[in-house]
Amino acid sequence: MRSLGVLLAVVTTSLLPSACLPQAVPCPAIAQAPVVSLTVAASYAPAVKAIHLKACQDGTCREADLELMPGSTAVDMGCEPSAGPDGTCSATSSPDGTLTGMLMMDVLTESRIDATATGTSTAGAPLPARKLSFTPKSDYPYGEQCGKFVTASLVLDADGLRQAG
Repeated sequence: MRSLGVLLAVVTTSLLPSACLPQAVPCPAIAQAPVVSLTVAASYAPAVKAIHLKACQDGTCREADLELMPGSTAVDMGCEPSAGPDGTCSATSSPDGTLTGMLMMDVLTESRIDATATGTSTAGAPLPARKLSFTPKSDYPYGEQCGKFVTASLVLDADGLRQAG
């Protein structure tokens, strides 16, 4: 009987330390693409036919004619009212009049980027060259345990080139 009590004590105390340790939090299996994204504002998009973007970071420059795609915004379609906290919710995308494109970089760091956007108007005339030096933003969208995401997003409109908010 005494050995059963000792066994129970050993098993119980061996489980306590593991209950106090932080549990591993799963991270999404999402890889970040090293890109500089550009959005042509809806107010400027009708005047833009093509955009060429050059971005230089840490002594390395990349440039390309961007493949411009129609931009969109997410529209909340709501949740099933009777489903409770685990209910099904949905959203859809709706065109927002913008144009979007991406410039692939070799690596994207938190170092300053010098960007230059040039292009062609729908009338065939050159667009004014727009330049911007900016620092990419970094965030931990899935928690610090899942790693840092670095983003470089720009907006082009009639007033110039600016970092996306």
